[in-house]
Amino acid sequence: MEKRKTRWHIVVFLAPAVLVYSALMIFPLFGTLQLSFFDKIDQQQVFVGLDNFRTLFFNARWFDSFWNALKNNTWFFVVHMLVQNPVGVMLAAILSSKVVWFSAFFRTAFFIPTILSFVIVGFAWKLILSPIWGIAPDLLDLVGLKSLFLPYLGLEGTALTTLALISVWQFVGIPMMLIYASLLSIPEEVLEAAECDGITGFAAFWKIKLPLIWPSIGIISILTFVGNFNSFDLIYTTQGGLAGPNYSTDVLGSLLYRTFFGFQTQIGDINMGATLSVVMFGIILAGVSFYLFAIQSRMRRYQF
Repeated sequence: MEKRKTRWHIVVFLAPAVLVYSALMIFPLFGTLQLSFFDKIDQQQVFVGLDNFRTLFFNARWFDSFWNALKNNTWFFVVHMLVQNPVGVMLAAILSSKVVWFSAFFRTAFFIPTILSFVIVGFAWKLILSPIWGIAPDLLDLVGLKSLFLPYLGLEGTALTTLALISVWQFVGIPMMLIYASLLSIPEEVLEAAECDGITGFAAFWKIKLPLIWPSIGIISILTFVGNFNSFDLIYTTQGGLAGPNYSTDVLGSLLYRTFFGFQTQIGDINMGATLSVVMFGIILAGVSFYLFAIQSRMRRYQF
């Protein structure tokens, strides 16, 4: 029997990617996990087990900050799910229609904000919504709605929702393009068969196209979840490290930044920062696992 040859070329081609991924992702992940089980006592790192996690969840100093950030992060995600993804699906459905003119122009226009820097987007919208020199009051005045203008980024009740809508404006192009590609992949034969049965227009989208793109919508939803629970840049550029006003826009990312690196009078604590990082990783892992094993595994897929 001829001995099977070892395919060394596979190892050679995979090794660089594995080494880079391990150096940038795997080792830091385990290093962060290790730091979360230690605390700095008398200038030395001492093993404390799960004490840091108990401190984060139950200590009076950390309790309010953590749960406030988690609540804000959850609302930030909910706004994206209720606004960004449905709007993205709607735009994709409209632009994939053959009766729409200049669809390529509109696709480009909606997608361009996604390639802009968070810094540019944050400062631009901060200027637009400024009650002193912003153009938002004048634009509302043109349509007789100036009375509706408020310093949205300066009020506790509206700041977080306003930032979420700014983020929606920036990233709605991503679900739009993904759903657009899914709609184009539907065979014409399927749509023609539906048309022969009298299913056209909105009914065709609702009964034929939507069930076929559910897997893509699911992927977009989980990407939205992961992205939102890693959010930090937009919050920092518009509201600063303290995520004002009065921590009303504080999310897990901004809390992690202040905890790990320190900010103004707050001294950085790498052990509590690592603990918070591990908790964030656990939340994201739990959400992704729930989708993969409880939702995606039961989702009906169609192959053509």
